[in-house]
Amino acid sequence: MPLQTCMGATLQCIPFGVAPSTLIVIPKGTPVLVNGLLAASIMDFVPIANILPFGMCTSIANPTVAAATTAALGVLTPMPCVPVTVAPWSPGAMKTKIGIFPALPNTAICNCAWGGVIKITAPAQFTVNVN
Repeated sequence: MPLQTCMGATLQCIPFGVAPSTLIVIPKGTPVLVNGLLAASIMDFVPIANILPFGMCTSIANPTVAAATTAALGVLTPMPCVPVTVAPWSPGAMKTKIGIFPALPNTAICNCAWGGVIKITAPAQFTVNVN
């Protein structure tokens, strides 16, 4: 069974982010706590507000990376990462809800418009499962 993902979870952008990131959960309505941490839902996918940058980005689909690479005569030139997530995490928990939205299991992924797949590498707690 997957684990409930919470505030402070470690994220990684595969394969374009060069550093791990952290999930920020902003409480909405009545907060749900798991082991003292705010529980995340699939709607915690907003760039900067929920998903912090991954250091540098190496995706040539990212316009800043493409421009820097062109300026460097074709040598791949990483640029600062600003995630561009366009849809909620998927798949969410089938039964467990945080408010009206499915809870965020540690097996969910979120796609970046620049081609990266954001994965949860550590859910911030390791005792509460979701289904």
